[in-house]
Amino acid sequence: MKRLSIAIAGCGPAGLAAAILLDAQGHEITIFDQFDEPGPVGSGLMIQPSGMAVLDRLGLAGETLARGARVDALLGLEEHGKAVLDAPYSKLGVPGAFGIGIHRASLFGVLLEAAQARGIAIETGHAVTGSTLDAAGRRLTFDSREPTAAFDLVIDATGWRTVFDSEPKGVLEFGALWASLPTLPGDPFAGNLLEQRYRRAAQMVGVLPIGTRKGETDPEVAFFWSLKRANYAAWADTPLDEWKDQVRALWPDTGVLLDRIERREQLTFAIYAHRTQHPPTRERMIAIGDAWHSASPQLGQGANMALLDAWGLARGIEEGRTLDEKLRLAVNWRRDHVWLYQWVTRLFTPLYQSDTDWHPAIRDRLLAPLSQIWPTSRIQAQLMSGLFGFPLGPLGLTVPDYEALSASASRS
Repeated sequence: MKRLSIAIAGCGPAGLAAAILLDAQGHEITIFDQFDEPGPVGSGLMIQPSGMAVLDRLGLAGETLARGARVDALLGLEEHGKAVLDAPYSKLGVPGAFGIGIHRASLFGVLLEAAQARGIAIETGHAVTGSTLDAAGRRLTFDSREPTAAFDLVIDATGWRTVFDSEPKGVLEFGALWASLPTLPGDPFAGNLLEQRYRRAAQMVGVLPIGTRKGETDPEVAFFWSLKRANYAAWADTPLDEWKDQVRALWPDTGVLLDRIERREQLTFAIYAHRTQHPPTRERMIAIGDAWHSASPQLGQGANMALLDAWGLARGIEEGRTLDEKLRLAVNWRRDHVWLYQWVTRLFTPLYQSDTDWHPAIRDRLLAPLSQIWPTSRIQAQLMSGLFGFPLGPLGLTVPDYEALSASASRS
């Protein structure tokens, strides 16, 4: 296989995973990132069996579990205490399967350390503004430095705000306030569940265990509160205690966490977009992760889809004969799964984030009862695990051995 010079724009999970995989194939890799120091953005996320299939092949599954927290189910209750989301991984049919709640900094650290161990070059402090194509290859352009030398291939892993796609970004009406907070013995949370509470679909509060960051001793949870973008300015002008009272009214147990939020600056407002870049390739360039496809976080698939994209790209580059064929293979192996999750996420998001009364009525009176009956319970488990649509087989991946992973973690 010809050794390629490859530039990766973006130092998130998609960019780092692609860098590790492609460096292992012998290609010359350089990552470019806008921040002075590469780092994560946001609080917690879920690593699903689909993403773990990639981390397992990278040899990083054990370290990911060590820094994260095992999640055995998703549990959501409406404001009167009725369960409207009850999705255990045991319904998946994979022995011992579970999700992993993890701080973005922890997942970033696992991947960054692996990239640094391979000696992959990372250039920081320059925001990518575009690219140019000439006979020598594709060059990245920046806001404050000269363009790069020509690369055989540029990978766009810059996220949904990518400058390489001029189409409307499809920013969603609802975002969320996030905070990473320490947990203490006696806190009234299960510890192995992603727990949520809903008032219709207009308000949602959730708690996700996200493990212990490297170098720290206290486990944390990600606390999140659904909020419309249009209402953020009003929230910022509202006394913090008044907002806390609103959250407590929906889920009184969150009071112990709210007491640990002393400053508004502890909360980050995350904005989401639902978009797909068509097509994700152009000459000597491909988009992966959120730069290709982004959606609301309701199914918790962002990082997992990015990892699958990185794996598919590496496999396409390994198996294709020409560069065009390599990129075409990478896209073809991922296209159906991307389309499916874009469609399902668009369908399900209003059930949990909308101002209507009929969306949550469908959720509570129809979908919730059906989800407890086979085969709907199995389909629900496949959806949340990232395995709906059977994405792993075409990529040559398999679900990791969760029982062996758990046994290894218990011995360490």
